[in-house]
Amino acid sequence: MTENREADPAQDASDQIVQGDGAGPGRTAGAVPGGRGMGQLAAGEFSLAASIGGVRGLVESTAPGLVFVVVFVATRELMPALISSVAVAVVATIARLVARTPVTQAVGGLLGVAIGAIWAWRTGEAQDYFAWGLYVNAAFVVGVTVSILARWPVVGVIVSSLFGKGFEWRADRALLRRYSLASWLWVGAFAARLAVQVPLYLNAEAGWLGTARLVMGLPLWALVLWITWLLVNPRAGAAAQADPPAPQTTR
Repeated sequence: MTENREADPAQDASDQIVQGDGAGPGRTAGAVPGGRGMGQLAAGEFSLAASIGGVRGLVESTAPGLVFVVVFVATRELMPALISSVAVAVVATIARLVARTPVTQAVGGLLGVAIGAIWAWRTGEAQDYFAWGLYVNAAFVVGVTVSILARWPVVGVIVSSLFGKGFEWRADRALLRRYSLASWLWVGAFAARLAVQVPLYLNAEAGWLGTARLVMGLPLWALVLWITWLLVNPRAGAAAQADPPAPQTTR
């Protein structure tokens, strides 16, 4: 995996939107080939930085949750943690507006933070700040699984859209199998989040739940996108063959 040294602000239009667990397929809108987020599935060379939306995308996605966890663990008070988290998300959105860059990712993050904050404020339970993410991941598990069983695996649909192609691949058993395998990988990632985070939620372990959410958010999603890219992008194999290992010389 290689990293872009300089991100293109024009590609922010493909940034992720509504956040469930810091990252997921619902966070990419109108991705372009070689762009950010899932746009990387159409790239000739995978960029770790672009897959997570660059440094700004990383900060905007993780900062509100990180601030919530730090403040809540330090004070054991819910309101200061909620206010701090929302404030960070608002600042990120304002920074986008001031810089006149696309605000989809920041607004999506603000929406997710606002839902979690209102939920926790109404119940008075800190773990409810993360409840929205659990529901979103559960919805993704169901939705992606249904797409596979219906022989319309979501990864195939997304890749077809990115490359501007039709859905002839549904008649190709090898391609259908490959797209289904990649989609099952997504199901596994969302299910893994639920398997780890639901018990923490039920045990009211807000600090550990927030930590798990951060670790299993963008880092996990970047790994999933990279493996998906290897599975479905024909350029991935071509790129690997273009740079064969240097021959070893014998003495």
